[in-house]
Amino acid sequence: MTYEVGTELPALSVRLKRDDLVRYAGASLDFNPIHWNEKTAKDVGLPDVIAHGMLTMAVASRIVAEWIGDPGAIVEYGCRFGRPVVVPNDDEGALVEVTAKVTKDFGDGTVKVNINAAFDGKSVLTGAFARVRIS
Repeated sequence: MTYEVGTELPALSVRLKRDDLVRYAGASLDFNPIHWNEKTAKDVGLPDVIAHGMLTMAVASRIVAEWIGDPGAIVEYGCRFGRPVVVPNDDEGALVEVTAKVTKDFGDGTVKVNINAAFDGKSVLTGAFARVRIS
């Protein structure tokens, strides 16, 4: 693997549909109705059903895992949730577009990768980063 500070990782686009939310709810045991029930989501002020924040975070981490070739090489990962990913009830779903760039070499065989995940042209994660073992 060759890299240097400034290396941009190959972009990743992931489409989330309502059935993805149902599968994630089953795996995570997070059955909050804002992730599957339009009426409940709208009653609490959301525009529609939204993806689980942790699902969005997991989708964003894929850019690093695919680049490094080993998800176990991610030794630290963090972010804050900035805005929701609204998932319409249609065949298209919501498109999450992920970009990332190596921003720091710690000199110990790990690098910092800053990650941006966007939906509808707006960032959905704030301060997303991964520390990745390169060697």
